[in-house]
Amino acid sequence: MKKNMSEEVEFLNYIYKNAEMGVIGIDDVIVKTDDEKFEKILRSQREEYVNICNEAEDILKKYGKQNEEVGLMAKMSSKMMSEMSLLKDNSTNTIAKMMVEGSNKGIIEITEKINAYNNTDAEIVVLANKLKATLEKNIDELKKYL
Repeated sequence: MKKNMSEEVEFLNYIYKNAEMGVIGIDDVIVKTDDEKFEKILRSQREEYVNICNEAEDILKKYGKQNEEVGLMAKMSSKMMSEMSLLKDNSTNTIAKMMVEGSNKGIIEITEKINAYNNTDAEIVVLANKLKATLEKNIDELKKYL
């Protein structure tokens, strides 16, 4: 991250990227499922991540900044990991497990950031906590597919 970037902008970009990884992860696996109920859950979760990205973008605009998207390497890595993991078994169970693991990673990372940026603009902390709550809710929805 750029050293001259404010903590608020750094935190907002992190929130954006975390939510964007949720969108990318879902996009990587949703085409692999033939379970309509499961697909509906994934689409709903994707929409929640998109909304968080949009909120982060709106706040960034208040700071006169634009979001930093997830890098090409991270996107390609996510796609390759999904493809390899689902090569032998693309069952709903396997997809749900992958999504839970990704969400758990996201919870750990956003919790660390919330603790690190505890003196940040309250609006940003609220958005970070919304992301954390979304990740937790998504895990609860996915558990029945494990």
